[in-house]
Amino acid sequence: MPRVFKATNIGKEEKEVKKDYLDRHMPHVICEDTVKKGEVFRVKVRMGEHYTHPDDYDHYISTIQLWNRETLLAETRYSSGAYGNKPANAEVDFYISAPEVSMNLSAMAVCTKHGLWQSEDIPVKVI
Repeated sequence: MPRVFKATNIGKEEKEVKKDYLDRHMPHVICEDTVKKGEVFRVKVRMGEHYTHPDDYDHYISTIQLWNRETLLAETRYSSGAYGNKPANAEVDFYISAPEVSMNLSAMAVCTKHGLWQSEDIPVKVI
């Protein structure tokens, strides 16, 4: 089983290099906190907030997934050079339909050099 790196409070980290490493690899789920049942809504997953991630032939974000608890909802894959071989905050918009029950969304992302990373859980109320 692969090691999964999870969200940590980056603000508590004292060394800038550690903040850089954590931020550039951490996926963030961005969406409304309340949606209507059956309505299609946008969920953005963005890699990092302040630091960009490399887009080199051997070091890039290869996969971004969106999960509702244990259910995989959507996935996208990238090849090296997708961002022009320049550092970037990889991001993707997923459009999903709200189920009849509330959701607990999270994202997983794979860095080809530093492994699998998981976001914090984002609760979404369905009305």
